[in-house]
Amino acid sequence: MNYGQSIMLTRESDALEIPSGEPVKLPAGTGVRVMQFAGSSYTITSDHGMFRIDVKDADALGLTPPAGAQTAAAPDNRPFSEELVWEQLKTVYDPEIPVNIADLGLIYVCTAVPVQGGGHRIDIKMSMTAPGCGMGNVLKSDVETKLSRLPDVREVHVEIVFDPPWGPDRMSEAARLQLGFDV
Repeated sequence: MNYGQSIMLTRESDALEIPSGEPVKLPAGTGVRVMQFAGSSYTITSDHGMFRIDVKDADALGLTPPAGAQTAAAPDNRPFSEELVWEQLKTVYDPEIPVNIADLGLIYVCTAVPVQGGGHRIDIKMSMTAPGCGMGNVLKSDVETKLSRLPDVREVHVEIVFDPPWGPDRMSEAARLQLGFDV
């Protein structure tokens, strides 16, 4: 796939407007450019703005999802572990930055505690790259959805915090390399 190449939607598609996170329907025939594929969605641009389209609607873009692309119907059947939690967090991407939220350093706290009756509660405190980021609720929902699909997870609580403020120093070395920051 040549990113940035102009294509037409082959059918109407659900999308999320970036950065507001508002759901929209893009009509068939809309001219778009695919800017990136990250985790489980495509970031596209059109004359009407920037949007995120879920991998399940790749056919509307005339695309076949990449091998290993995550779909909502793909639960993880391995036993619960904190490693699984972090693996899931690495599948959540800021649609404007081609790096996952874990490597961006947006996760400030991640704890898993047993709950009465069995299973686990996962508590997350995360930030955004900027306090005014309109994608906060969308990313929060992505985290909640993906973590709630893990085995033995009974509750997920995600809180968006801005103290301390996020800065590029929180990024992993791999993220800094990918984004061209000095390491």
